[in-house]
Amino acid sequence: MQNLLKENSFDCRVSSVLNKDVKSYGKKYMFDGNDETCWNSESGIPQWILLKFEQEQTIGIIEIQFQGGFAGKYCHLEAGSDSQDLKQSYEFYPEDTNSIQRFKLDKPVKGKTFKIVLNSSTDFFGRVIIYNLSLYT
Repeated sequence: MQNLLKENSFDCRVSSVLNKDVKSYGKKYMFDGNDETCWNSESGIPQWILLKFEQEQTIGIIEIQFQGGFAGKYCHLEAGSDSQDLKQSYEFYPEDTNSIQRFKLDKPVKGKTFKIVLNSSTDFFGRVIIYNLSLYT
């Protein structure tokens, strides 16, 4: 099982960053392996994370760690060859907890571009806080 976000170069975009404060809450903190740092979105739904790889990848598992009270509730994964070609491929329903949650896809999904869409949040204002995000083969 290989963590695609550690083994490959990729580009990441997110829907928003709290107060545009990327130095404190930017997207890079989802991938730094530090439990003290996080991506924190603005309010509003949906929120999303877009990941673009140079080569086609296959995802079999999504691993995500939210802050309790700021977790995604109804989420889905989209995949395609680019951001214009995305198709929904998997739905998942995280719990409102601080623990790392693992979602095994029914069948592996291939693509160069993946979008994790957080359609709702446990936060009343729609904010999401993610400490760690990993994608595995």
